[in-house]
Amino acid sequence: MDPLLRDEVLPTDRLAVREIVASTGMFYDHEVDVAVELVDERFHRGPASGYSFIFAEMAGRVVGYACYGPIACTAFSYDLYWIAVHKDCQGRGFGRLLLREAERRIAAAGGRRIYVETSCRQQYLPTRAFYEHHGYVREATLADFYGPEDAKAVYVKPV
Repeated sequence: MDPLLRDEVLPTDRLAVREIVASTGMFYDHEVDVAVELVDERFHRGPASGYSFIFAEMAGRVVGYACYGPIACTAFSYDLYWIAVHKDCQGRGFGRLLLREAERRIAAAGGRRIYVETSCRQQYLPTRAFYEHHGYVREATLADFYGPEDAKAVYVKPV
């Protein structure tokens, strides 16, 4: 059974996104809060927020989501801000589906390059491998960006 994809942000998505991001065990509490803030921004401001979402639902439950948007002051560049799948649904292709759909929608909107930022901590090794497997190339590493011994990796992919 394939998941249903939707882009409309619903009031219930606040809790769904909080649960998904927290379930991964990858993010600090303040990062989980930021994920929810982006949902709020889109819900209240619509497209003017600059954030677009794709939610993957199975049997009425949101199991994963992606958040992306154009990078201000650029002609064709987009950020993929978040892509997360609930821990109990990982390894079933939802992340790949969300990534491909985000890439498709970005290209349809005129985007030519997608940027992804992630931590270089050891626990993010599968995340970095995921992006590399899907054609993203690390273009920069910023030492101690998130904190001591926590560099930021910046990946890019032309679309």
